[in-house]
Amino acid sequence: MKDIYSYFLLIRPLNVLVSGLAMTISAAILDSLDQKIMVILIALVVMAYTAAANSINDVFDLKIDKINRPLRPIPSNNLNKNKALIFSFFLFLAGSVLSLQLPSKAYFISIVVSMPLIVIYSTHLKSKPLIGNITVSFIVGLSFIFCGTALGNVYPMWTPGLLAFILTLIREITKDIADFEGDQIAKYKTYPIRYGIKSAIKLISFLSCVVCLVSLFPYINNTYNYWYLIILVIGVEIPLIIVVLFLVKKPTISSAILSSKILKFSTLMGLLAIYTGSL
Repeated sequence: MKDIYSYFLLIRPLNVLVSGLAMTISAAILDSLDQKIMVILIALVVMAYTAAANSINDVFDLKIDKINRPLRPIPSNNLNKNKALIFSFFLFLAGSVLSLQLPSKAYFISIVVSMPLIVIYSTHLKSKPLIGNITVSFIVGLSFIFCGTALGNVYPMWTPGLLAFILTLIREITKDIADFEGDQIAKYKTYPIRYGIKSAIKLISFLSCVVCLVSLFPYINNTYNYWYLIILVIGVEIPLIIVVLFLVKKPTISSAILSSKILKFSTLMGLLAIYTGSL
């Protein structure tokens, strides 16, 4: 029973559920919720890959998690890292088998592009400044293109895909600040370690300004209605402004940890903004 609970914690169930919900909202944006089997398959593939990514990431992050997240299943010795690695393999396998039920272009994205990138990120790119952050952000953004491809309507997914990419990039850099101590001991060369925390905060501030300005254009050019603007401001722009002000005022690891939590659901709120704005 203890092992089952440890596996449950390993996959970070909230993140997995959010990824499935994001695909469901994406299907709603495409007005394709009537394709129930297809939507369920898409959500399950993304959820399986998310769970696998979280699992394999914890395997290779053991050294730094002993410092940054000692209560996680592997560093707390509640779960053997070899078992976790095997578990991630079966999650990848399950996601890949499910994706084979989708159109060929969709399973190409999942099996040939996303899965290898997830593995390469965990094993080689995570410690690289910006490259690792961009890789994770690309994978998250690509999930929306995957959804659009599977449902035969890619174009409307570019906006949420790009929004997810840049919001994830902001959060990943913020997380690197939060993980500074463990990453430094593990001799990672993340952006905050290589260029300094203040430089990382400047980059976060710049990217946040870009998001806040560019995301207004779909409303200005009448692509989405006023509901888009309302939810965007409340769920995306205000949290970004709070995070930037918080980090500038108090550029510490503890501030970055809190900021990362604030940003966790911004992509989901952005999706809700797009969905309600397109009604």
